[in-house]
Amino acid sequence: RGPQGADQHMQTLVRALDKGVDVVGGIPHFERTMAEGAQSVKLLCELAAERGLRVDMHCDESDDPHSRHVESLAYETQRLGLQGRVTGSHLTSMHSMDNYYVSKLIPLIAEAGLHVVANPLINITLQGRHDSYPKRRGMTRVPELLAGGVNVSFGQDCTMDPWYSLGSGDMLEVAHMGLHVGQMTSQAAMAQCFEAVTTHPARALGLEGYGIAAGCHADMVLLQASNPVEAIRLRATRLRVYRRGKLVAQTPANTSSLHMPGRPTSTAFRQDSIPRF
Repeated sequence: RGPQGADQHMQTLVRALDKGVDVVGGIPHFERTMAEGAQSVKLLCELAAERGLRVDMHCDESDDPHSRHVESLAYETQRLGLQGRVTGSHLTSMHSMDNYYVSKLIPLIAEAGLHVVANPLINITLQGRHDSYPKRRGMTRVPELLAGGVNVSFGQDCTMDPWYSLGSGDMLEVAHMGLHVGQMTSQAAMAQCFEAVTTHPARALGLEGYGIAAGCHADMVLLQASNPVEAIRLRATRLRVYRRGKLVAQTPANTSSLHMPGRPTSTAFRQDSIPRF
């Protein structure tokens, strides 16, 4: 932070990249001025372009509507030809920006091919801390970004650290919170939330051989659910986990026993198994 330490930090980053780190990261809103933040975005994106690496920028995690480093990130992505290789994580300041500015910003993000990662559990916990009431929800504008053609994913972000001690790494829990915070409760929107923890992150990471199709890697999670919406609703049991075709984890099916005369003896609370009274 600050001009005095910039060279030292850059040297440390370069040493890490030389040792095999394959993604360049940054946090421009932690710089002391907007100008220094914009300069850090420029330098980090140039470094990634020189080395052919991806970028994941921890960007605009703030309630300040004037924190607009994602604008610089989108510009540098286009200038350097990094389309499809750059991710802006958090972007929570967008929930505080005025709608007119956002109407210009979202097309810029889409044109740059920028990936976006929202972190609903953390964003709704950490943002709005300076508010009295009403309190902001904190998460970026997920439905609007999706409607604008942006690839949006949901992330866990923190797992049992000083910022959040309740993380489990359960992406269905993340999707469940995301659809509530984003008010994405239509059937189509809930299906989008499932994609936000499956296909969308795979695209952001540039994964090859991802998906359920001939020729893809046999990496999969078998869920105790009939469809994506049910998987999110129940935070479905992960029955089996496969890695390159090999079973690496297994959990018994979740079933509850019922003790009511004349009624079913068990249920898994799925739509096709809920007892009718």
